[in-house]
Amino acid sequence: MIGNKNYNDTTKLLNKKLGSEPFLIAVHRGSSMGNIIENTLPAFYAAMQSGADILEIDVVRSSDGKFYLFHDGNERRLLGQDKNIRQMDSVFIESLNYRNNIGQVVNYKVEKLENVLTSLKGSGMLLNLDRSWDDWNTLLPFLDQFDMADQIILKSPVIQSCLSILEQHPVKYPYMPIVKKLDEIDEVLSYEDINLTGMELIAEDRDSVFFQDDIIRGIKERELFIWLNAIVLNHKDVLYAKYDDDQSIIKGPAYGWGKLVEKGCDIIQTDWPSLLDNYRQEISKKND
Repeated sequence: MIGNKNYNDTTKLLNKKLGSEPFLIAVHRGSSMGNIIENTLPAFYAAMQSGADILEIDVVRSSDGKFYLFHDGNERRLLGQDKNIRQMDSVFIESLNYRNNIGQVVNYKVEKLENVLTSLKGSGMLLNLDRSWDDWNTLLPFLDQFDMADQIILKSPVIQSCLSILEQHPVKYPYMPIVKKLDEIDEVLSYEDINLTGMELIAEDRDSVFFQDDIIRGIKERELFIWLNAIVLNHKDVLYAKYDDDQSIIKGPAYGWGKLVEKGCDIIQTDWPSLLDNYRQEISKKND
């Protein structure tokens, strides 16, 4: 069982999923292709049909306090706008139409967080909320009204202000820090009233501290899951020693996803869930 034992109700679904598969599949922004846009309900439905266990979603707050799904910095590509979405008010955001994968304007708007939560409540899907930590003071009370603590996993860099908000908030959402340095583990562990469930490990190369088996083993011995990233954002930012989606598809699963499994990960984030699910099924057959 992973997570703070005082909050087993909120980790029941997560533990059930972790116990049913060799590893879980987290899908980066949902599955977007063709006319299906990232961070939208259609993208999440596509991911669910492709073997997803967890949907990774990006949450932003408009200038007038409304919550939407969008990865800021992509306004030009997806909305034809140069202004950061966090500086737009809700009326303007809701006037915009998305661009699809070939740059054509489509009849789909930026998704409201409340619509996604309402639509996916009780679906059995876990939702990993990314890029939301700057707004936790208002976001967490907003989330409370949906009664979905068992489906939501919060994440953030290891920032004292974020950890303090989590510790003080009455609803103990499952939490996963993004850790890049060894001392960040001790800092997170110093907060006793946080529902710490796992850690997202970043390793630039094989010499990185979080590539070392003894470090990974030590984290797992604390009954925490290990989340590793196979996604490729660009050729500059390496998330886990270049064992990624690209290697898995070009050379074969053993050269990417297989290495992450060998490292002992419990969750792999990918942009290619159906292919990763095929690989997972192969592993399950071998283990039977």
